[in-house]
Amino acid sequence: MTASYIQDNDLNEFLTKTGVTVVDYTATWCGPCRIISPLIDQLAEEYSDRAGVFKIDLDKNKENAKKFKIRSIPAVLIFKDGEMVEHLVGKMTYEVYCQTLDKYVSN
Repeated sequence: MTASYIQDNDLNEFLTKTGVTVVDYTATWCGPCRIISPLIDQLAEEYSDRAGVFKIDLDKNKENAKKFKIRSIPAVLIFKDGEMVEHLVGKMTYEVYCQTLDKYVSN
């Protein structure tokens, strides 16, 4: 299972639902983004029953990035019940993503 790519308008729909949503802002030209991409896919697999995990191509969704003040990528945002609760910037380890996500999902 891999994290699906979504567009700006799709994200707005997901955020209206309750629960936890993870969004990876990425771009094809971004080296660190390519490094964390498999980690985000792994999150999508491991947390499939507890969180929605998605990717947004920054080059195709600039307005959404401005809305959430994305200035550097990779940027992984975590939302709980429609509110942004975490904003992780840069290349992180899988453990960091899991520990952060675990604060917001029920096991």
